[in-house]
Amino acid sequence: MHISIIGAGSVGSALAQAWGRAGHDIILGVREPGAERLSTLLADTGATAVVPAEAAAAGEVVVLALPWHAAEAAVAGLDGLAGKIVIDCMNPLAMRDGVLGLDRGYDTSGAEVLAQWLPEARIVKTLNQVGAEIMADASGLAVPPVMFMAGEDDAAKTTVAGLLSDIGFDPHDAGGLRQARLLEPFAMVWINQALLRGKGRNWAFAAVAKQA
Repeated sequence: MHISIIGAGSVGSALAQAWGRAGHDIILGVREPGAERLSTLLADTGATAVVPAEAAAAGEVVVLALPWHAAEAAVAGLDGLAGKIVIDCMNPLAMRDGVLGLDRGYDTSGAEVLAQWLPEARIVKTLNQVGAEIMADASGLAVPPVMFMAGEDDAAKTTVAGLLSDIGFDPHDAGGLRQARLLEPFAMVWINQALLRGKGRNWAFAAVAKQA
């Protein structure tokens, strides 16, 4: 599958590595496609780099891996997303009184705001609940890490579930896009444990069923 990833920071790079290993064709949408800093990533993943609008038009699935503060302007510059599956792995993070948190609460979510910006896209919220290290390589864990997803389009979620499985995750459907109001705060639990409680970044949540 042709997967376009808009953004090549830690999350975008991690997903390019994982899906590249899984055999997908990766297109990175970046402001400077010829930047030297991308050379190793492109060589390792077999990805190509183009400007974001070109990447968005070329991908069968488009992944938004952008910092939230830059998302609105970046999305405004993308064309050709009507009818396409768009994976939203962004968390609407902001500093409040010197503390990292979400810039919105339980009455809306970043994903629902994104749906207002892209009303014709098939948005699926996922890949926001763990750090980039596990996104890049989910192997070596006792069980596959769980990854919840939310969206209004069941067919889109089926496709995304396959992509999640391809990179080692255990996909779980959380329901409609409104459930992103739960998934974004859930990401803060991971951030709290990883960054503030000393657990580090090399772990993930799992959904473990009791054996009958």
